[in-house]
Amino acid sequence: MCDRLRQPAGDKRGPLTGPNPTDRGKLGSKIHLVCDRNGLPLSLGISGANMHDSLGLEPLVRGIPPIRSRRGPRRRKSAKLHADKGYDYDHLRRWLRQRDIRPRIARRGVESSQRPGRHRWVVERTVSWLAGCRRLHRRYERKAEHFLAFVGIAAALIGFRRLAG
Repeated sequence: MCDRLRQPAGDKRGPLTGPNPTDRGKLGSKIHLVCDRNGLPLSLGISGANMHDSLGLEPLVRGIPPIRSRRGPRRRKSAKLHADKGYDYDHLRRWLRQRDIRPRIARRGVESSQRPGRHRWVVERTVSWLAGCRRLHRRYERKAEHFLAFVGIAAALIGFRRLAG
């Protein structure tokens, strides 16, 4: 007889998975993304499907590489951050201001969701480009590091296609 450690039912798909609130509680992952105004991914992250979006903002902003420009002064960080209503929290606004980043976040219950849509569609387009990669449509990997690596490869392909085409 062999003694095996059984993983709990919620840990079948590996770390950084969680019950998806919109898909009958199935386990899943979420891809978090920060991109520039052209749709090039700057910072990527993954989390469980049940994690709130606002919890993933700080690691993503910390992961943005320094920005270099051929015109004008060279900046080390972004000047503005556009986000949807899921990130409308005072502590996130204060944290961004401490980093000298102007938050452009839609307010819950005050602003319509159409106003940030002028800038938000760029992020949605990049997310749809990521969704076009078949490997990311469903998470096959148990290890979160492997899934994040495939997301990074897909982001590199998006960047290559944007710069080459």
